[in-house]
Amino acid sequence: MAAAVAAGGMSVELPLWRAIGYFRVLALAYAVLRFLTSFHHFLHPVSGWIFLGALSLWTLASTRAFAGPERCTWPVLGSDLAFAVTGIVMSGVIDTPARIHAGAPTLPTIWAAGTVLGFAGKGGWRAAAFAGAVIGAANILGHGGISPDNLHNIVLLLLAGCAIGYVIELARASEAVLTRALQVEAATRERERLSRDIHDGVLQVLALVHRQQGDAAELGRLAGEQERALRALMAGGRPAEPAGPDGELDLRPLLSRHADERITVSAPATPVPLPAAAASELAAAVAAALDNVRRHAGDGARAWILIEDEPDAVTVSVRDDGPGFPPGRLAEAQRDGRLGVAQSIRGRMLDLGGSAELYSVPGEGVEVELRWPRRGRDD
Repeated sequence: MAAAVAAGGMSVELPLWRAIGYFRVLALAYAVLRFLTSFHHFLHPVSGWIFLGALSLWTLASTRAFAGPERCTWPVLGSDLAFAVTGIVMSGVIDTPARIHAGAPTLPTIWAAGTVLGFAGKGGWRAAAFAGAVIGAANILGHGGISPDNLHNIVLLLLAGCAIGYVIELARASEAVLTRALQVEAATRERERLSRDIHDGVLQVLALVHRQQGDAAELGRLAGEQERALRALMAGGRPAEPAGPDGELDLRPLLSRHADERITVSAPATPVPLPAAAASELAAAVAAALDNVRRHAGDGARAWILIEDEPDAVTVSVRDDGPGFPPGRLAEAQRDGRLGVAQSIRGRMLDLGGSAELYSVPGEGVEVELRWPRRGRDD
């Protein structure tokens, strides 16, 4: 999401620029229709038709430029302002003095407001004020002075342009803050992911080496596995399990590998297919739970893994017969910076859109329940 906002794909300005584009086309149609019904009153109607023809070509040719602030460059806006000023000044030359003094509309009529909106979208309220002032001066020049009608129109144009420009500046500032917040969130989540991977791999093996200090061959094998895992992590991910043709993994073999004389795995007889990413993260959360069993329940503790494949969710329970822990122990561990439960288990499940619940009574062991809801599965 952060990348989309930063790239402008979610910009709050884009709907406004589309509205400006539509306004310019509709205002052009209005200007042509109004001149069509009143051209016989002009002193030089041919000049009016020539101008409106040129204005039509320019409006259609610049439609794509008004699709966003990147395309709508200052030279484009300068040309737009030149057309608006030319049309307004021409009105005072090709129209009759009586109609001018009566407050007859100029050739571009409300099309000139689209120019002010373009300046507001590009440069904020200051640019809008500049364009509005130039068009206002042209209006005064074309009418030969200030009248109540054109003064009212000039003030209205300036106020509307500056207000819209100010709103756009606020929207840009808010969007920049949102983009930065999303970038910080993404960086934080990546740091948490790396912390989990290192905790569940290298740190667990180092803890095992410290506890066992024995079989050199086994320790060498574990060191080799962690070297490969670290290289994969530095390359942008973890070693991937071979997924099926539909991109799914059977959860059973990922968890059955933990089975030994002290760990019992109970799984359904049929496959438990999950998206590869969800299966890998769920398996990593189970591995973290088993590591907690080894570290806190002792080497002689037994553990049981139960896989339940339900229509709407997959639930994995990890239970041990260790001493358990008193209430408040998890919060204390998280405050001390120990990541086992806070990040390696709960963090993984939250990132997947699932949940992790821990239950413990002192003297009766610990049960970790991991639940991942299925989405869009046909049963």
